[in-house]
Amino acid sequence: MKLNYLMPTKIVLGENCIFTNRALLGDLGKKALMVTGRNSAKQNGSGADAVKALETNGQSYYLYDKVMSNPTVDCAFDAAALAQREHCDFVLVIGGGSPMDAGKAAAAIAVSPVEKSAFFSTTFTKALPIAAVPTTAGTGSEVTPYAILTNDGAQTKTSIASPAIFPRYAFLDPAYMKDMGSATTINTALDALSHSIEGMLTIRASVFTDPMAKAGITAFAECVPALKAGTPDLAVREKLLWASTLGGMVISNTGTTAVHAMGYRLTYFKNIDHGRANGLLLGKFLRFVAEKEKAIGGNRIGEILGAMGLENLDEFEAIMDALLGQREKISNEELENYAEASINAKNITNTGIRPNKAELLSILKGSVDLRNGVFGL
Repeated sequence: MKLNYLMPTKIVLGENCIFTNRALLGDLGKKALMVTGRNSAKQNGSGADAVKALETNGQSYYLYDKVMSNPTVDCAFDAAALAQREHCDFVLVIGGGSPMDAGKAAAAIAVSPVEKSAFFSTTFTKALPIAAVPTTAGTGSEVTPYAILTNDGAQTKTSIASPAIFPRYAFLDPAYMKDMGSATTINTALDALSHSIEGMLTIRASVFTDPMAKAGITAFAECVPALKAGTPDLAVREKLLWASTLGGMVISNTGTTAVHAMGYRLTYFKNIDHGRANGLLLGKFLRFVAEKEKAIGGNRIGEILGAMGLENLDEFEAIMDALLGQREKISNEELENYAEASINAKNITNTGIRPNKAELLSILKGSVDLRNGVFGL
């Protein structure tokens, strides 16, 4: 057996953890580029807490709060240019996956001469130090070496990967999520679930990552009643948060599967939230894997269901249906294009039981509300 496992991020969890552990920020530099979205860091109190921690430390900062959903390469380059202009020596990213992706990419660009046209093909070997404050419980980006940006050239979302953009520190405070709306809570939770499930179905799954994946899956299942009822309290928020971080730790070492390859197309072309896109696809993808496992004697789907306390995939899909509600209407022609585009994604080659193009199309058809009324799986 030959295995590798890397997780260099120090994690602190609990209410008010960024201020309580502000000395960690003091280790990173004198001036931060604070990267956030336009509103959330102001509304949930995370931005004010970060400023309080920095100012108490005697550190200065420059705020970049223009990150949009599904950030672009231009956004990351703009933030990097500000880091250079303002002489920032570390990056503090606050928000969901979008600010974290943009901020991590900016940290690499700021110290690595690169043209925009070469961004996705560049291997980044260095970056400004990064600290991350997640304000959603979904992406796990606070513990990953990935930054995922909109790639208009390929008409999808594309990731860069480098150990240099692992955050040094992750500050997990569930209080920032207490007023989050039901749709965002569910979508981000589905994203976290997909990371743990997909991690178990990659060719790089291991004895190191499987226990974390199963723990994340179990935590999600325990939160399902509150998610369905729309009543997650702070204890549930905290459980969802560390389930998200566990999922991030998993995919940091395993990568993702065909679910992400297809999901990125749904997000790019139909503007479906990333976590929701993954959730739409999970049920039919698991059925595809289960059918293939019958021929080879595997039981990964059984292990996943066991971690959720479920007997079969009908129960799993019932949970997904309850959380997702009405599925998006997408034409067969569009889905054929998505399958064609997805088959060459690197996530496909990382999938343990790899679907072909026809099988991708069947999964896609079964996962949405087809406009022509013909369903797949």
